[in-house]
Amino acid sequence: MRDKNRPSLEDVAVLAGVSTASISRCINNPKKVAEPTRVRIQEAIETLGYMPHFGGRALARNRTNTIGAIIPTMDNAMFASGLQAFQETLSEAGVTLLVGSSNYDPAQEFEQIRSLLSQGADGLLLIGQARPKKTHDFLAQHSVPHVLAWCFPKSTGHHAVGFDNQKSGRAIAEHVISYGHRKLGVIAGLGDGNDRAQDRILGIQDAIDAHPGVQLLGLQECKYSFEEAGSALDELLSGPVHPTAVICGSDVLAVGAMLRARDLGLQIPEDISITGFDDINLARVTTPGLTTVRVPQHDMGRKAAHVLLGLLDADAPQSQSYELMTTIIDRGTLARV
Repeated sequence: MRDKNRPSLEDVAVLAGVSTASISRCINNPKKVAEPTRVRIQEAIETLGYMPHFGGRALARNRTNTIGAIIPTMDNAMFASGLQAFQETLSEAGVTLLVGSSNYDPAQEFEQIRSLLSQGADGLLLIGQARPKKTHDFLAQHSVPHVLAWCFPKSTGHHAVGFDNQKSGRAIAEHVISYGHRKLGVIAGLGDGNDRAQDRILGIQDAIDAHPGVQLLGLQECKYSFEEAGSALDELLSGPVHPTAVICGSDVLAVGAMLRARDLGLQIPEDISITGFDDINLARVTTPGLTTVRVPQHDMGRKAAHVLLGLLDADAPQSQSYELMTTIIDRGTLARV
């Protein structure tokens, strides 16, 4: 349930030494409030962590039947299927979904959280577990029901529906090594603030460490775009010894590497093997089809919705966390050597 102890308009008025009408005016039409008063009100709002909750009727029953989801990007399809299943499940329960994007920026995610909650979101879907203490403290302070997805934290204390990215990273690397590859390259997403990318790299390194004679010739981190993945492949091929296989942290990166390899006159998988991660629709239409890690997006989105709805229902049993399994999909971009 929503936090019954959340600061009220009256609390802000007392701290700022103004009327509640002045605060409402400051929130809705700040230009009509004198600057010293506006500054004092804003300081009181920030001190108390007050969030305006729109809709009198919704406030009266302490529910808006609205859920917020903040995803790192809308630029590609890596979150699309899971988010669709999440929305469909909420819709069946009569709940509306509002979606925001953080652009992999923790500060922007924090502002999106504040914005969605201010619009009355009863709970949140968040991607991954890496975020600043400020954000964790804010969620705890306001008792915000939330569930993490696309990850499965090793520590307790979070409701999560997802998979172990480190375990999945190790699995695809072990698969590549089982095909006889001993010289590997990695193209990963930017790890800063992205625990999923970090954990996949750790898993790949785990597999390499477990096999004497297997070398990691290079690790390139880049944004999730075809162009940046192509530049990353150029870097991996710039040394005197070339990798026979490149493990990519997403299908978008893998396809970008494939496009660049073709520009360089390389045949896939005869000259170089490439693997992806996610199994989005794009992986099925490349030539050859992309060998990749299938993420159970639909199941993850559906279960995450059920967990979050359970957190909002005081009479429901205690919500659980679910660890889902990924699977390796063999297509045509991984050759035996």
